Amino acid sequence: MKKEQKEQVVAELTERLKASDTLLVADYRGLTMPQIDELRSKLLASGARFTVVKNTLTRRAAEAAGADALLQLLEGPSAIAFLEADGDMVAAAKALADSARDTKVLAIRGGIMQGRTVTAEEVESLATLPPLDVLRGQVLGAVVAPLTTFVALLNAPLQNLIGLIDARIEQLQAQGDTSAAEAAAAAEPEAVEEEPAQDETPVTGEEPTPQADATASAAEEPESTETEES
Repeated sequence: MKKEQKEQVVAELTERLKASDTLLVADYRGLTMPQIDELRSKLLASGARFTVVKNTLTRRAAEAAGADALLQLLEGPSAIAFLEADGDMVAAAKALADSARDTKVLAIRGGIMQGRTVTAEEVESLATLPPLDVLRGQVLGAVVAPLTTFVALLNAPLQNLIGLIDARIEQLQAQGDTSAAEAAAAAEPEAVEEEPAQDETPVTGEEPTPQADATASAAEEPESTETEES
């Protein structure tokens, strides 16, 4: 390959690396051309372009595109599935996993998904998920289910709606009566404890000290003496 051709290949790989959010890398060593063509068709149906690459040129493209995580996956004969923006990564992973199982030759090395390196085991786990259309249907079903219930309530006869509202009001009132009774029962012991005893002397100031009692007794004694003399 001439220098100009190599530079063109590097430039094309660089652009594809920049444009692809998901890359799946595999060792295609031992695959026949019919097997490669069959795998390429399956990946193309999932929105991925399967390309056999030269490691030396791909390393240059990865460095130029800032895809350094790809460098560690380029060992031995390499082929890359470049997933387009609207591609189905689950279907692409399943196509590679099926080819690896059927041919006993293809080996998945891993990939890069949205800038994060994934292992071969993670790619195989991704291949076991339901197809993208099924996943979208499951998510849509989870979202629509509550809305369906709400629409059914709105479409119900007005009498049924009023009955539901009345039942809810009665439930709230019953809960309020129960809460009030519990609060009154809880407050009753506290009222008994706070009620003062009738024989206790009300406290109007500071408690009298022993010295004040002695002074008062001394002041009363002369009055008692004068009474006896008279």
